[in-house]
Amino acid sequence: MRAMIVAAGMGTRLRPLSDLRPKPAVPVRGLPLVAYSLALLAQHGVREVVINQHPLPWILEDAARRHRPESLELRFSHEPQLLDTGGGVRKVAGFLRESDPCLLLGGDMLLDADLGGLVARHLARGDAATLLLTEDPRAPRFGTLGVDGAGRLRRIAGRLDLGGEERAGIWPWVAVLSPRAFDHMPDREVFVFLDDWIGGMLSAGVPGVRAEVASAEEITWEPVGRLEEYLAVNLTPRSLSYLDADARARAEGTHFGPGLVVGAGAIVEPGARLERAVVWDRERVPASLQASDGVFAGGTFHPLKGETQR
Repeated sequence: MRAMIVAAGMGTRLRPLSDLRPKPAVPVRGLPLVAYSLALLAQHGVREVVINQHPLPWILEDAARRHRPESLELRFSHEPQLLDTGGGVRKVAGFLRESDPCLLLGGDMLLDADLGGLVARHLARGDAATLLLTEDPRAPRFGTLGVDGAGRLRRIAGRLDLGGEERAGIWPWVAVLSPRAFDHMPDREVFVFLDDWIGGMLSAGVPGVRAEVASAEEITWEPVGRLEEYLAVNLTPRSLSYLDADARARAEGTHFGPGLVVGAGAIVEPGARLERAVVWDRERVPASLQASDGVFAGGTFHPLKGETQR
């Protein structure tokens, strides 16, 4: 099975961290975020993965190659100009549609879900597209998609509503596509996956466009789009079914303390005081720094809004 990690975004909400590294390459508890996605895909039977790139592509490529599971083959799709979420998939459609089905996974989250089960049910139904949704109290902030009693997708946020909705959930950027779904791609280079492609299929009455809604107990989903989200996912360990991330990170030299993650090769000079903070790998924290609630990266402490450093 083949998959794509959609990873070419600018990561504007995570700036200034995303000016230093692409969002899928930022370290989460000592490992680049893309390492989690690759391990998850390998666990669920994926053998070939394409990752699209735009900003600082060599950094993302290096991170992915260093943390590639042995069972995975990698390829990369560079976008000199951003093609948006749908156009990025369209660029590698020839590669993806040879897999029946293929998986799409967003590159800016920490996820643990039964992707293998999702694929099996998609195949059993003979669907064109199956999206994974999750019930989550953060729904008012992220918006939701709605399905009817048969699991057919009926609503995309407030932008498309075909009626008949019985259940709703956040879409954490997970989709299973059969080859015939690619017959309905918009015929242009730049477009949005959800609104233009999936929404276009719904509006045209294409059968077999579904979504499954997982409960909060069935899925771990942590977005890493904003600085507060990034700090939270680093300081709160998650138990994942497919990867002992802390053990791997420790083996590579990451140190963990109460409310503190210090990346491999980083030095915190005697006298420095950090609380609820992340230090990126190979950084040097000066003895004069006293700071909390933020990230030390690129030689500078980046606090959450409203926090100060001394």
